Amino acid sequence: MILFPAIDLLGGQCVRLTKGDYNAVTVYNSSPANQAEQFAKAGAAWLHVVDLDGAKSGQPVNIEAVRAIRRSARLKIQLGGGIRTIAAIDAWLSAGIDRVILGTIALRDPQLVRDACRVFPGRIAVGIDSKEGFVAAEGWLEDSHITALELAKLFADSGVSVLIHTDISRDGLKTGLNIQSCIDMAKASHLPVIASGGLANLDDVRAAKAASSKGVLGAIAGRALYDGSLDLKEALAV
Repeated sequence: MILFPAIDLLGGQCVRLTKGDYNAVTVYNSSPANQAEQFAKAGAAWLHVVDLDGAKSGQPVNIEAVRAIRRSARLKIQLGGGIRTIAAIDAWLSAGIDRVILGTIALRDPQLVRDACRVFPGRIAVGIDSKEGFVAAEGWLEDSHITALELAKLFADSGVSVLIHTDISRDGLKTGLNIQSCIDMAKASHLPVIASGGLANLDDVRAAKAASSKGVLGAIAGRALYDGSLDLKEALAV
């Protein structure tokens, strides 16, 4: 089980949103690179980075902030937000990003995801963000009529390395991870799943770990780390 501390980028700063609301922003660190260093010093092996401006605009925006994170922290990085072309994927992987997360484009153009998996084997993840079971896109600003499970099934045998499932209704609220949805998604797709949205404390870390035999690869921790309700070293020890 892997714990992924999260850095969400908005206007070049490290922030957290509440339930994906761009009007409900809390700034936690004006230097994302410094935040990445802190996570690395605490012992994290991976970092989950999202370009929120990019997710909203459809193209990478916080490029310099991501590059600064890459320079400052010696850990693996998975990155999402506005990455919607093979060229953009190639650019980020060439810049030292270890895994690229495709979200909106996975909903709009599943074939592009399959093509990317063929060109960049083992380095493509699909982000499936859902509200009440249905996939949301365009930085969570648009709802769709396809369920998270239906989208997950599309990528069985596609070469996708991992699915990242965010329960938007829990994101930023620390109400607990939706582990069952991740288990269902892993079963439906035959792919490992990373749980995101709502992680609050060590009990959630233990719950994710307990589900590792059912396809849950790890969990993403955001607000709980920033407000101090979860200690990263303790969580990593678990």
